[in-house]
Amino acid sequence: MHGPALYFLVSAAYAGLALWFWNTRWRAAPAAEGLAPAERLAVAAPLALHAWLLYGDLFLAPELRFGFAQALSVMLCLGVAIFWIESLFLRLDGLEPLLLPLAALAAPLPALFPGMASRGLPASPEFRFHIVLAMAAYSVFTIAALHAVLMSLAERRLQHKRGRMLNLPPLLTLERLLFRLIATAFVLLTLTLATGALYSETLFGRVLQLDHKTLFAILSWATFATLLAGRWLRGWRGRTALRWTLSGFTMLLLAYIGSRFVVEVMFDRS
Repeated sequence: MHGPALYFLVSAAYAGLALWFWNTRWRAAPAAEGLAPAERLAVAAPLALHAWLLYGDLFLAPELRFGFAQALSVMLCLGVAIFWIESLFLRLDGLEPLLLPLAALAAPLPALFPGMASRGLPASPEFRFHIVLAMAAYSVFTIAALHAVLMSLAERRLQHKRGRMLNLPPLLTLERLLFRLIATAFVLLTLTLATGALYSETLFGRVLQLDHKTLFAILSWATFATLLAGRWLRGWRGRTALRWTLSGFTMLLLAYIGSRFVVEVMFDRS
């Protein structure tokens, strides 16, 4: 089977692209605004292969295995896809060296950690829909978190006048985009929690299992709800928005990926 080798090929391609964009976007001033056609094609090729491999493992396999490795790989695959689409409409030179190394690290994880078999779940379209919603929320929040980090780096370079300026839209434009991303991801997270509650009631006979995964997911939801309310009512921005964004994203990672990592790697239950 060529799946594992292809996952590592995708990882190598992402890593090579990360190096290219670091050299052309961070070490030197970009020669052009946005992705050049050849660069867009170069990103699309490993992205398409990555998506095809994940689709085969998650939707065509006889049993569903969805652990921390699959979650991270899907999250970064969707993250690259969202960036690719987003870059059609907005100049975002500088985000690639942040996103693509993470994608390179996450892409081969399903080949290294096959995950635990979820017996009885592959035939459930509700569960698959819940997983798709969850991964979409994770991915949009990932892009939002990287946007926040990129904005922080650009602001520091501007304040201290060190290094080359990143070829980005004005910070206020990026800030509006950041909150649009957070609002979109918040809606997806809300739907994820709602479908999770419905699925839990069907499987376990109760609306929610009050475990650490549910607790961290609710805490993350409450954090982003507070951030959006603070933005709307009090005009939160800058470092305040960055802290709340990264705090909510960290809790979201702990909700599923962190718990699955502990079970599958630290406790070695695969």
